[in-house]
Amino acid sequence: MASSSSSNSPCAACKFLRRKCMPGCIFAPYFPPEEPQKFANVHKIFGASNVTKILNELLPHQREDAVNSLAYEAEARMKDPVYGCVGAISVLQSQVQRLQKELDAANADLLRYACGEIPAGMPLPSLLQPSPMGRIEAVRRANNGGGGPIYYHGTGLQSPYPPPWTGGHPLGDMENQRKGGGDSSSSSM
Repeated sequence: MASSSSSNSPCAACKFLRRKCMPGCIFAPYFPPEEPQKFANVHKIFGASNVTKILNELLPHQREDAVNSLAYEAEARMKDPVYGCVGAISVLQSQVQRLQKELDAANADLLRYACGEIPAGMPLPSLLQPSPMGRIEAVRRANNGGGGPIYYHGTGLQSPYPPPWTGGHPLGDMENQRKGGGDSSSSSM
């Protein structure tokens, strides 16, 4: 917070209103001379007298938050005169809803794929596209000191862990079912 009493230049509000900035100026702590556009926006949207009334009704520790809110809303109203910051919030909420629907659809596709409900000829969702080396492969490296299998998921990236839909089997339960082996987890019980 800049104070007009410590520096001889008037605050942005007094400079904009072309009046002398007094030591007890209510605007000085919140509208420093370096930010003239902040007060100009607030004044254009709310008016200096209304802002003065608001600040006088608040406790001193609440004023900075109030000025920041007024400045944010004023800037949003300058960009969108009809909706202001509510318009920005609505846009963000609709994006969140759209992305949530996309996430739900991707999770449903992943679940269907994991359960074997997606036919072999049907194109896979983009997250489950086969890697250049094959759909899911377990590659043992003979000379790596017995390091165990390395799994290649649909992204083509190496992972020491099997994908969650394989049930821990390197080739996956779906591979066993296609070969006619049945469910490996139910046969061991």
